[in-house]
Amino acid sequence: MSEKTAKPVTPKKDAAPELTEDEKLEIELGEQARIASDSWDSVAPGKADNFKQSFGRMIGLLRPYKVALVAVTLMGAAGVVLTVLAPRILGRATDAVFTGFLSRQLPEGVTQEQAVEGLRAQGQDRVADMVAAAGDLVPGAGIDFDLLGRLLLTVLALYVAGALLMWLQGYIINVIMVRAMWRLREQVEQKINRLPLAYFDKVQRGELISRVTNDIDNITQTMQQSLSTALTSILTVIGVLIMMFSISWQLALIALVSIPLMGVIFGIIGPKSQAAFGIQWRKVGRLNARVEESFSGHALVKVFGRRQDFQDKFRAENDELYKASFKAQFLSGIIWPGMSFIGNLTYVGIAVVGGLMVANGGLRLGSVQAFIQYSQMFTQPLSELGGMAAVVQSGTASAERVFQLLDEDEQNPDAPDAPAPAEGDGTIEFQNVAFSYDPAHPLITDLSFSVRPGQTVAIVGPTGAGKTTLVNLLMRFYELDGGRILVNGQDIATLSRHDARARTGMVLQDPWLFAGTIRENIRYGRQSATDEEILAAAQATYVDRFVHSLPHGYDTVLEEDAANLSAGEKQLLTIARAFVAQPSVLILDEATSSVDTRTERLLQQAMASLRQGRTSFVIAHRLSTIRDADLILVMEHGAIVEKGTHEELIVAEGAYHRLYQSQFAGALVEEEA
Repeated sequence: MSEKTAKPVTPKKDAAPELTEDEKLEIELGEQARIASDSWDSVAPGKADNFKQSFGRMIGLLRPYKVALVAVTLMGAAGVVLTVLAPRILGRATDAVFTGFLSRQLPEGVTQEQAVEGLRAQGQDRVADMVAAAGDLVPGAGIDFDLLGRLLLTVLALYVAGALLMWLQGYIINVIMVRAMWRLREQVEQKINRLPLAYFDKVQRGELISRVTNDIDNITQTMQQSLSTALTSILTVIGVLIMMFSISWQLALIALVSIPLMGVIFGIIGPKSQAAFGIQWRKVGRLNARVEESFSGHALVKVFGRRQDFQDKFRAENDELYKASFKAQFLSGIIWPGMSFIGNLTYVGIAVVGGLMVANGGLRLGSVQAFIQYSQMFTQPLSELGGMAAVVQSGTASAERVFQLLDEDEQNPDAPDAPAPAEGDGTIEFQNVAFSYDPAHPLITDLSFSVRPGQTVAIVGPTGAGKTTLVNLLMRFYELDGGRILVNGQDIATLSRHDARARTGMVLQDPWLFAGTIRENIRYGRQSATDEEILAAAQATYVDRFVHSLPHGYDTVLEEDAANLSAGEKQLLTIARAFVAQPSVLILDEATSSVDTRTERLLQQAMASLRQGRTSFVIAHRLSTIRDADLILVMEHGAIVEKGTHEELIVAEGAYHRLYQSQFAGALVEEEA
């Protein structure tokens, strides 16, 4: 496969200096470490390239749930109203207690006006102002416990109702989020199945898995946290502001002073904290890579006496991580104390001014108490909204990555009127086939040959010659740039991809097995295969020999990556799977590369019986495995430079002869030496 050429990047004006390779590596390792760890609450230092568009598309995921979102908004508004009303009514309860206390200090049988005049006559003007502002005060009556009880029950009912509405709001939002993310995962899964194989050649497997799993999880957490928090916080700020100004505009202005002060803290410390966390994650990634490298190559480290070198490097990188972590935690740790300090200053200001207003009769004690509660309710949602910015930024960056996947070009869909596969003897023809992974670097230019039914065709050549590409084109993993591939005289490009591939079985160099039983892995080739057919295939491919040594035989469950089998045993299982499939065309891509010499000979005999009556394509580097092939195609630079039988090509002393000599003659010379 030819390498892809990178597109030139036009430098932007005032662009940041280009990162070095070490810095790029650190960022990549840091992101991997952040994804792998959930022990820290810091947010990924990622930014969306187009925040506005990506954020809009992320919110657009909720469009199918507009009615539920309206209901959630109404419930949130109702819950906030109930929660905001509670302190005001609780202030009335405080007034009832305070008024009752004042009334006990006054003689019975006089009116409130008379009591005020008497106090002023005694020179107690401040007390007189408080009695005058106390509302319906009955001198000598004491505390009205009936009124106090009703007010407290009302407050309790408001808090309970508000809490229930908030819980119901959170529950519905979670349902909406789960369903929206379920739909997104369905879209991503369907998109992956519609993507051409060329996309998977240019994107690393780990990168794709990260987008499908971690990025979608990050979107889910972002929307779950930000949607309910933002809605509740905004409504709470609005409701609290209304209540504060309804009590006292002077105290409300004092409370509003905290907003620019909090903005200063977020504006100065926030970016520095986020940058410090980014450095911390990069150092974590670098250290994790160092540890993994040391453990995976532990034996070689000891053999070559490099243990001290690794320890020195680990100690240096661990020290860098310590300094970066200390700075990040210190900066993030002073944000909340700073916010609390501003909140306490606001609290002191409100308490002092409010106390003076109560003393002067300009405000009742319960109103001041309610206002203090409102001031606390006011700063909390502001802090949440401020901290939400980094979360939304991270979630939008993840959403952008997922949307990039969803926007990738798809493979051309199968024609709805695609014909059925033609009946025939299985003749395969390549007619003037042209193909390239990159238009600037042609790989196959004009390839033509034909294969008769039942023939075994071996494809040999140096690495990068186009051997695997040839069978990939036969499987329609890629579309041709020119020419045709005919099976039974029918162009496979006119068939559906399923029909083009249904008659073909493949055994690849890298065996793929899933986490299931051995029986299930063999049956994967044909779901209708009986246990007797599975046993026959296992015996023919010598799988049966090692299966009996396993604790549960054919019901043995394979571990992750089939770690409980050797490389050769994995390969034998994939060959048995091809036996069960009973394909008319068989493709063997270095199918015996992982087995020992004796097993390889046995497999050659087994595959010879498998190839009976089937057209077979064998890709091999070890020429000893294809000496009996009916036709050998020698490829160089995407073209067939020689074709014939083993004996014919040896006599010709061309490219095949040179390959054969490099494998066998060189080895003999070394042995004689």
